[in-house]
Amino acid sequence: VQVVEFGGDLVQAGGSLRLSCTASGSTFDDYAMARFRQALGKERERLSCINSIRWGSDTYYADAVKARFTISRNNAKKPLYLQMNNLRPEDTAMYYCAARLNVCVPVTDHFNFWGQGTQVTVSS
Repeated sequence: VQVVEFGGDLVQAGGSLRLSCTASGSTFDDYAMARFRQALGKERERLSCINSIRWGSDTYYADAVKARFTISRNNAKKPLYLQMNNLRPEDTAMYYCAARLNVCVPVTDHFNFWGQGTQVTVSS
């Protein structure tokens, strides 16, 4: 499975950005998809996760982004989206997309397939 994410950019504080992620090489419907980020000098942080379409696409969010970020998916032909609103300078990081079969789990290492990352920079 090849995971590719895109959409990172430089944005002003208070602005919005939508990140996209695709997974190819297998049946996209079967994979739970998660979004992570890693800021310089910090550990990788899980932001959100969505179960596979076959498992109902239930969503999960970290408390830090719950009110501002929305993860969504429609079907195998369209990307996974992470809508990010009211961005803050502390949201500056490299954002990653990751996949694993079926359902979300809280353990980062259990996500088998990772994208290369896309940079989000929020200026104050």
